Parts: sequence; C-alpha cells; structure tokens
Amino acid sequence: MTKSTRYFMAASAAVVVSGLCTGLVAFYGGGFQALSAWRGPIELSYVPSDTAVVAYADVRAIMDSELRQRLKVALPAQGQGQQEFQAATGIDIERDIDYVIAAMVASPGELAPAKSGLVVARGRFDIVKLEGLAREHGATVEEYRGKRLVSVTHSAPAADAAPAPTPEAGPVLREHHGSMTIAFLEPGLVAVGESTAVKHAIDAQMSAQSITSNNEMMELVSDIERTNNAWAVGRLDVLTSHASLPEQIANQVSAVKWFAAAGHVNGGFSGTVRAEARDDQAAENLRDVLRGVLALGRLQGQSDPRLNALSQSLELSGTGRTVSLSFTVPAELLDMAVAHAQGSSATKVH
Repeated sequence: MTKSTRYFMAASAAVVVSGLCTGLVAFYGGGFQALSAWRGPIELSYVPSDTAVVAYADVRAIMDSELRQRLKVALPAQGQGQQEFQAATGIDIERDIDYVIAAMVASPGELAPAKSGLVVARGRFDIVKLEGLAREHGATVEEYRGKRLVSVTHSAPAADAAPAPTPEAGPVLREHHGSMTIAFLEPGLVAVGESTAVKHAIDAQMSAQSITSNNEMMELVSDIERTNNAWAVGRLDVLTSHASLPEQIANQVSAVKWFAAAGHVNGGFSGTVRAEARDDQAAENLRDVLRGVLALGRLQGQSDPRLNALSQSLELSGTGRTVSLSFTVPAELLDMAVAHAQGSSATKVH
C-alpha cells in the first residue's frame, strides 16, 4: 500500500484523533452546531441508533483556546504530520475541518455484528483531489441513496502460521477484504469508514433511525454537551467485551452499564468521567474503590508538585447509581509538563 493510499484510508482516524487531542498534544481545528438544547449536533442524525459509542469534538473551540496557542509555540515540531496530511489530501486540518463526530457502529444483518468506526466531519474539502487520490489507487465510485461514495478495497493477509484447511474445520480464510469509503453526504459534510458502516449511517439518516431516538444515550449527551468541547458516551460493556483486563478491574467494570466522559479546553483542561452502575450497591462499591485509589495517589503526589496538583484537583461525587470523577489541569501544570518533556528531549540529543 502506497503512502498516498494510507493517507486516504487513514483520514477518518486522523481527523478524530486530532479533534479529541489537539488541545493537549497537536494542532487541528473545528466547531459544532447545536440542533437543540439537548439533542446535540444535528449531524448525529447520521449516527445509527444501535451505535455502541459516540464521541464529539468542538475542535474550533480547542483551536482557539489559549492552551492550544501556548502548546503550538512550545512544541513547533508537532506540525509536521499536519503538513504531510495536507500535501496528500489537500485538507488543512487546522483550518478546513470544523468539527467531527466519531462512532462505533455495528455491521447490520449479522448475528454477532462486528463493530467498525465511522467518522462524520464538517468542513471544507477538496472533493476533486480526494476523489482523484482514491482513483489513483483503484477506487470505485457509486451512488447510494443519492449520496456519492468513493471506496478503496484493501486486504489483510492471514498469518503464515494459519493451519491448513481440513474437512472437519472447513476452509480457512486466508485473506480478509474490506472497503474504506468516503461519502459526500452534503456540501461540506463527509463520512468516512468501512463501506457497510457508511451505508448504515446513510440508511439511519434517511429512515430517521438514528441515535437521537435512543433516549438513554441522548440523556447522557444532554447532560455533558452544553459546557464541554469534547465528549464521548456509550456502553462500557461493549468497549471491554474483548479486552483482557485484570480480574479486579474486570469485576468493577462489569458493574457499569453506561459511561460518559467530557472535557473542556481553554487556558487549562478540565474533565469529568461519569459511570452509571447497574444498581446502587454496585455504584457504592465502585466509589469505595476510587476513594482508595485517590488516597494512594495523593500520598504518592506529596513528593512531586505536578502529581500533587493533579491529585488535589480530583473530586469524587455521585449518588444512587451514578459515580462521577472530575479533575482540572491548570495551564501552569501543563507548562511544567511541556518544559519537562523539552528538557528530556534535549538531554537525549546531547
């Protein structure tokens, strides 16, 4: 796979990661429009109702924040990846991307549906260059329910050590094929993901079967989206179902049904992580565990000013089935971390 093809197929990941992390480590941009006080961005209409996790980034607010400006001065080398991406795709993520929504969606029509990523991005895109880049690497173009889709088929060879097929086991699949698709949904709005996920998103919008009809998830969105410029909500059991977690952690996680995480970037960075447990007792047990972790962290932080400042900002709260942990990272603490990182880099060079 050539470098240009990788850029096309990785566009969704690049936009999402930049959107969620720019305020701390990179330099990309965006902004959201609200559909209503509690419904979140209008583009949620393209996120299917059976989505396990959905995330949002108001990247324009992050890009305009004081924190981002300070980091850009302190870490100028971080812009190289942005320049390479722009050269390959024609997209200046810092100026051309307004905002992103990312989701983990199920492949429809499967008994045990696989989860795949979907990104919906609002901005200004060089459609001719994007389509031309894809066509250079064998892309196909189709119309699906009035939307223009450009797809690149890719394959992942199986491991060399895969066993030979046997009559009992049936044939062994030697190669997995998939299709990465970019769909031009509306002027200034694109979706990127596996072909089935993108088509599922278009179906959801056309049939009004989007995540906005999922009352449990939208209640969480309503609670956190008003005052934060990045958030994620979803089913924790779906995220951890295939993860190999230590037994103690797995036992605590199994008690949690829903989670919500939100952050606000301005001069510093503040955030909240919220969990909805299956019952009051499970929530109280989780709070007890977190109290112990916080006490240990504060004890260890006494010897490190940076760790101490962060540990002192942590606040545990919640009643009933709800457990919340909030924190604040002041700009001064981030300055200390950047200075420490720069000092370590200089030491390695010499």
